[in-house]
This record gives sequence, C-alpha cells and structure tokens, in this order.
Amino acid sequence: MEQQQSLWEFIVQQRGKLLDQTIAHIGLTFISLFIAVLIGLPLGIFIARRKKAAAIVLNIAGILQTIPSIALLGFMIPLLGIGPLPAITALFLYALLPIIRNTYTGINEVDATVLEAASAMGFSKWQILTKVELPLAFPVILAGIRTATVINVGVATLAAYIAAGGLGEFIFGGISLNNTNMILAGAIPAALLAMLFDFLLSRVQKINLKKIRVAVVLMPFIILLLSSFYVIPSFEKNKLLAGFTPEFMGRQDGYLGLKSVYKLNIRNVVISDAVMYKAAYEKKLDIISGYSTDGRLRAFDLVILNDDKKIFPPYYAAPLIRNDVLQKYPEIENVLNLLSGKINDSIMTELNYEVDYLRRSPEAVAKDFLIKNNLYRQPRNGNKGTIHLGSKIFGEQYILINMYSMLIKGYTDLNVDTKTGLGGTKICFDAMTNNQIDMYPEYTGTGLLAILNASSATLNQLKQNEDSVYNYVADQFKKKYNLVWLKPIGFNNAYALMMRRQQSNELNVHSISELTDYINQSQN
Repeated sequence: MEQQQSLWEFIVQQRGKLLDQTIAHIGLTFISLFIAVLIGLPLGIFIARRKKAAAIVLNIAGILQTIPSIALLGFMIPLLGIGPLPAITALFLYALLPIIRNTYTGINEVDATVLEAASAMGFSKWQILTKVELPLAFPVILAGIRTATVINVGVATLAAYIAAGGLGEFIFGGISLNNTNMILAGAIPAALLAMLFDFLLSRVQKINLKKIRVAVVLMPFIILLLSSFYVIPSFEKNKLLAGFTPEFMGRQDGYLGLKSVYKLNIRNVVISDAVMYKAAYEKKLDIISGYSTDGRLRAFDLVILNDDKKIFPPYYAAPLIRNDVLQKYPEIENVLNLLSGKINDSIMTELNYEVDYLRRSPEAVAKDFLIKNNLYRQPRNGNKGTIHLGSKIFGEQYILINMYSMLIKGYTDLNVDTKTGLGGTKICFDAMTNNQIDMYPEYTGTGLLAILNASSATLNQLKQNEDSVYNYVADQFKKKYNLVWLKPIGFNNAYALMMRRQQSNELNVHSISELTDYINQSQN
C-alpha cells in the first residue's frame, strides 16, 4: 500500500503550479479592485453631493452584493463567455458596494466647520475635495477598500469554474478528487492572502495626516502593479484549446494519463462541467473532458473521441450504501436493486438529455421512467424509519436519487430524506462515512481511483475489466469503510474527450491518438 502524501510534500511537488495560481489569484483580485476604485470612488463622491441619488445607487450596489457569487458568474457567461472577463466583471461588482458606501460615509462625516474654513480661505470646490475632504475621509474610504479586497480574495476562488484560473483550481479539484492536501493547498494560500492584504491595508489606514497625501498618490499605482500579476490568456485562433474540469486535471484517468499514455500536450484551461459543454458548442473551446452518458452530447452535437489506448476505466454506476443501514433494513437491498440492468448507456443519455437540455425536472423524468418500466408504486407513507439519500451535483445523480426515493417509498414502509447537490466525490463520501447520509449512487471508476487511490500495479492487474473493477471495489469498500456496493445499474458513465462533430470531421480527428498526431503536426 502506497504511503499517504503529506501536505508539505504535496505543496513542494506542486510548488510551480501553486505559485502560478497564487499570482493569478492576486492579479484577478486587484484588476477587479482597481476598476471598482476607479468607478466606486467617483460614484461615492457624486452621491455625497447628490443626496437624492444616494439611496438609489447604494440600493443597486447592495442588491448586486446579495446575489450568490456562483449565480453571478453564471449570469455573466451568456453575456461575456468564459475566461477572465466574466470573472473580473463579477468581482468588480462585488467590490463596488463597500467602496461606494465608505466613500459616501467618509465625505459626509467631514466636519462642516472645516469645510466652511476651507471655503472662507478661498479654496475652490476641487481644492476642498482633494485637499480637505478626501484626506480626512481617507481612513474610512480605505476601510471600504480593505473590505472589498478581502471579499474579492474569497470570491476569486470561484473564477476557476469559468476558466479564469486562481487558487480555486486546487480547491475544486481537491473536492472532486477526495484529496484533502489539494483542498488545503488552495484554501490556505487564499486565506493567507486575505489576511496579508487586510493587515497591510490596516497599517496604511493608521498613517498620520501628513503622510496621507503620499498614500493617496501611491495607492492607485500599488493596486495597478498587483493587477499586472494576472496575465490574461491570449488564446491563439489557429491552435486547439481544451477545457478540463478540476477533477479531470488531477486524475491518472484524466489529463495526467493523457500526457503519460498518449503524450498529449494541449493548451488547456480549467472549467466547471456546468459550463464546458456550452463553451464547446459556442466554439470557445475545441476539446472538453465530458461524461459518456451526458445528455448534452446530443444537445450540442458533440462526439466522443475513441479512447484507443484505453486509459479510461469502467465507470459503472451502482448504489453505495452503509452496511449498518442494510443490516437494519434488509428489505431495502432488493428495492434498490430493482434498477439493476434497467438502464443502459443510451437510455441514461436520453434521460440526461431531458433534464440537461429540455429542462424537465429530474423528478418528472424519474417518475416517467419508472411508470414506463412498470416499477412505480404509490408511496405507502410508512413510519418504520428514514433513509437519508445523497447525490452529487449533476443531473444524472438527481435523476437516479429521485428514482431510488420513489422506489423506497413505494415498496417499503420507510420514509426518505434527500440531500441532493452535495458537490463532488469527497463531500458525498465523507457524508457517508460520517453517517450524514445512508446511500448515494457512485461509479466504480471513481471508487477505484478517487477513493481507494489504486496503485498502478492494481490497475494493471484489473486490466480495466468491468467485472474485475466492480469486484475489487466492492471488496475493498466493505473491508475499509463497511460500505456495500449493490448491483450495477447497467450504464457506464466513463470519462471521455469530446469535440464538435463538424470540427471532428473537418480535422479528421476521431480518436485521442489522432488528436495527438494533429497537435504534433500543427506544432511542427
């Protein structure tokens, strides 16, 4: 058994990538902060002069602040696409409120007698603003900039979802891969950055009045300098660009395997699977790491490139349940196994298509399937006990968990409590081992690689045979975690590389080896 890697060893091993992500994170934070200061400061001054406009401006900025950050990024994508532009725009909008509000408050709090004295000395309005109001309001304004900076450092981790880089790449990759070291390698630097910038700005905030004018002059240049840390990617039009999920980037059956087995070296960005399919369809990306039963394959006319060297292991879905729950309610095993053999790849793709593209609710799709296959029964509304079901955060899992919920309610006297959208593998698995949920649908390949972290020798021994992988995973989970794999459902939702059908035909690229050859030829 391989020795578990320590956090320090992981950081040393990934120091180059960690440094790049940290620099990008600083740049993202301060580009958006710089724009927010350029707009927020004059806006704060304006509403300090026009009191009637203050309520409107502050309310609008406040509403923007209340929009969940991931939702705001989602709103940006249809307008601005993927990459740095929507991320910077969203961060700028989050930074506006504290800067506008504190500028407004700081100027209003300047003593009226001081303003009268300045006016009596013959100062113009501009001189009063620059030589009296802004210097006296500087500590309050800087407090707003401090708040905006800390907010942006935190929210910038989400930029990784839309291919804008930053420390979020490690955080989301770690969540997906059940890798605590990876999560901490992203989260700790992000927290330290927030603390460092807050501390430095607090020191500036406390400088005496004589040095404030120097600080006012230097601050924009410092923020602009830190903004330059982020080099906005310039994607050449004549080269292929790939978009890979954080999980895919860190897996041996992902980009690591593509590089070692296929010698594939392609320009890539990290992106959430929630947006990468549409990005491929809109020609923002050429290659994506998808899932073989995803309904968006059909929706966006994408094709799977043949894995001719077989690096993607089988990913057969099956219910994963705690053994103590199975012992307490033995009747549940046969009920959960009712789906076994009922859903093949094409059926699951069609079900996913209905949810992902036709926007039907997972509950309606699940119920229709059960009715069509004579599996649906009216709920018994029993009170024997409660089964807590969980799911990851994508449509296929929502469909399956709704099916299992309906089966349990219809075939047993048990109640069901569902906790859907739990995120990646780590969150679901930890919820199981901590007795927060009793069952969720899992995939044999994920169990093998992301949870058991099978060695190369084990992978070679299993030879990617679906039965061998299932038996090995089932045996190891029972021994190590007291978790039971029930019968496979029937479909294989494996990783896959995808591209637009038209582009695949134009380039004559239909396999991963052909993709590698095409990239090598274009680079020569």
